[in-house]
Amino acid sequence: MEHQSALVGTLAAAFVLAFGFGFVANWFRLPAVVGYLIAGVALGPFTPGFVADAGLASQLAEFGVILLMFGVGLHFSPRDLKRSRHVALPGALIQIVVAATLGALLARAWGWPWSGAVVFGFSLSVASTVVVLRALEPKGIMETPDGRLAVGWLVVEDLAMVLVLVLVPALAPAAGSGEAPPAVGATIAWTLLKVAAFGGVMALFGQRVVPAMLTAVARRGSRELFMLGVLAVALGIALGAAQVFGVSFALGAFVAGFVVGESDLSHQAAAEALPLQDAFAVLFFVSVGMLVDPRAFASELPSIGGALAVILVGQSLCAALLMFALGRPLRTALTLGAAFGQIGELSFIVIGLGVSLGLVPPEGRDIILGAALVSVVGNPALFALVGPVERFIEDRPRLHGFLVRSSVTRDTMVTLAHEVARLPDGHAVIVGYGRVGHTVGEILRGEGMPFIVVERDRQTVGDARDAGIVAIFGDAASKGMLRHAHIGRARLLVVTAPEPLRSRRIIDEARAINPDITIVVRAHSEEDVDMFNQLKVGRAVLGERELAFGISRYAVQVMRQPRTPS
Repeated sequence: MEHQSALVGTLAAAFVLAFGFGFVANWFRLPAVVGYLIAGVALGPFTPGFVADAGLASQLAEFGVILLMFGVGLHFSPRDLKRSRHVALPGALIQIVVAATLGALLARAWGWPWSGAVVFGFSLSVASTVVVLRALEPKGIMETPDGRLAVGWLVVEDLAMVLVLVLVPALAPAAGSGEAPPAVGATIAWTLLKVAAFGGVMALFGQRVVPAMLTAVARRGSRELFMLGVLAVALGIALGAAQVFGVSFALGAFVAGFVVGESDLSHQAAAEALPLQDAFAVLFFVSVGMLVDPRAFASELPSIGGALAVILVGQSLCAALLMFALGRPLRTALTLGAAFGQIGELSFIVIGLGVSLGLVPPEGRDIILGAALVSVVGNPALFALVGPVERFIEDRPRLHGFLVRSSVTRDTMVTLAHEVARLPDGHAVIVGYGRVGHTVGEILRGEGMPFIVVERDRQTVGDARDAGIVAIFGDAASKGMLRHAHIGRARLLVVTAPEPLRSRRIIDEARAINPDITIVVRAHSEEDVDMFNQLKVGRAVLGERELAFGISRYAVQVMRQPRTPS
């Protein structure tokens, strides 16, 4: 009974305190994970009051790790990686190497062995997917080329950490015994061979058996049975990977998620697994917090400061500079650089593995947790700096030209100057050539009306040029960019950008050059419509409202028709 009471008490206390502290964190517009970690600290043995069973919480958290990695695999899409591979793949790999190297050198300066230093470095090299997505979604960035690039970057980071989780256990015995490099190489080769065997089995049988099984379950129409089937796949493959192939639970869960994610049932599986995944993820974060002694933070403050410096330099600054080097616009580089200036869930998993294997001293976990808390809490401040830093760079042409040396201003001037100049006065300028902009462009083209496209995605610009459309690659919100679209002699500006603040900057830039231009702008909320109306644009179009008007007009037309007798 005591064990049962401890289990119930641990679960109850974890969920109650996680809810309370998570609510407070959300109230202050912080990620809820901050509240979960603090709840764990409150339940730990180093603070007064009720102390939860750390052993039970740790075992329950293993389910959280498995479901977290299952979720990573479930949402992993090769298509997302393929779309942004030219930037995300080299950029993320270089950034990981830089951050991991800086973190390892820092740990070596503390006197740690190389094995633990490398694990510590990798734990500082991966941003929290949850924090990045929740930071970009409210800004309307996820449906933009920048959002797709961020997703691709996160995919590469997650894959790299999966590889780290596979190799660290294999290297731990060699690190402890001081084996020679040939023995270490043999250990790595054997581990990779087992991983390849597991991947081969899943490719041959898993991609057929698992979707077929879930399809058969789905046809039964039982929601509970389907949810149980998803859970069985996640836990069963993770356990089988560990027992049969000797690879980690994390890799098995990731592959299970990937297999399910590639099937037609991926969305239903995600919907069923998400509540359970979220619940056990809360236990995971609470269990991490329970292992931390708050009193140790005082003595570890210099080390936490060093780790934060690595995160800001190796993650945030490095990501921004790499995007400049890879030809991304100024706003893109600064925004995504700010988004990656933190660490989170995979960092806890990596450092926890290092501590459990004896590679990393226990204080390493405290340092990572402290750095994670500060970086996540301070992440909104990094976003607040994006605007001032952008204006600072734009006001210094030499600095701007050095950083954005691959920018499309030069590309535009060289490649498209004559085509743009040949357009008649009174053309339209379409900013953003996604689904909305493309539809507007096709209608104008069908009517024989001239227009120029300004777009931030290279592939979209290339496709538009192949179709005979005058398209400029660059960020219309950047100072001077609209001049290359001859905005001064344009009649109409169509702004389809999903970010309202960016749209406002584009409007201000256009009005500064051509005060008489007519502007139609895409809005995402009634507040956006009010803001654009105050700017006296020609029209602010709210998608949901226009959709409602279209449905309403058709509904009224149908209702006015005389009923035909049955």
